[in-house]
Amino acid sequence: MTASIWMAFGLMGQALFSGRFLLQWWSSEKLGRSVVPNGFWYLSIAGSLSLLAYAIYVRDPVFIVGQSAGFIIYARNLRLIRNERRMAGDAST
Repeated sequence: MTASIWMAFGLMGQALFSGRFLLQWWSSEKLGRSVVPNGFWYLSIAGSLSLLAYAIYVRDPVFIVGQSAGFIIYARNLRLIRNERRMAGDAST
């Protein structure tokens, strides 16, 4: 890939990553209370992976470590949500 394609890819990743805050804000306003919708975590993962790929391309170790750590946290939150839903489903049967 050329440098300009990687730059566009990095910008797309940043847009995804920033979009998670817009989603969280919109969801909270809609419900009238602070919430973190599941989409927040999916946008976090998509943005983080995109930014991680870009960070690897530009060989920025600080950026690489930051995005790698975040990805683990976002994936763990989705796992906890899935487990919670599974437990709630088991409790209702």
